[in-house]
Amino acid sequence: MRNTRTSLVRRTAVMATAVTAALVLAGCGSDSGGDSQSGSGHSSASASASSGAAHNDQDMAFAQGMIPHHQQALEMARLAAGRASSPQVKDLAARIEKAQDPEIRTMNGWLKGWGMGMSSAMPGMGHSAGSAMPGMMDAKDMAGLKKMSGKDFDSMFLTMMIEHHKGAVAMARTEQAKGSYGPATSMAGDIIDGQTAEITEMNKLLGKG
Repeated sequence: MRNTRTSLVRRTAVMATAVTAALVLAGCGSDSGGDSQSGSGHSSASASASSGAAHNDQDMAFAQGMIPHHQQALEMARLAAGRASSPQVKDLAARIEKAQDPEIRTMNGWLKGWGMGMSSAMPGMGHSAGSAMPGMMDAKDMAGLKKMSGKDFDSMFLTMMIEHHKGAVAMARTEQAKGSYGPATSMAGDIIDGQTAEITEMNKLLGKG
């Protein structure tokens, strides 16, 4: 009976120890879960923060340069509605505006998120101001385009926009090669694909394709 009682006491002690250990582990798990949740929240915040911070100088240069580059393309495209004679040119201009206007807003959003504010660059900037951006037209080019209408406008618009698009594609290729911010490199890929196709289309309209 003594042995049975001793065995029972030992078994109870072992069970108590096991329960205590389980409770401790549960507590740790709870703490860990809390930390994990908190850590997960922290991770999310960090991921979000790092997502906002996961950019380099090239990404900033891409947004700062492409915004005024797009703005000038929009300025040119908006002239087509009242000056172009070709329905194809008018349609192309409308598509350029539809594609690039949202991209400007997106890039301004990046700059704001990076603490840089919105780009204040305006279209039609002088050649020296835009010299770092290939394909930018100078003030003389823009003034000349604004004076034209009909077939002359169509021809000059297409010629200028081809060069403008080539410049944007070059800038986008640099972003893909040197940028680190995923959304920016992704947009660069869209610019390369979309504007390369439009260059082919414009060359055909000029009889060069």
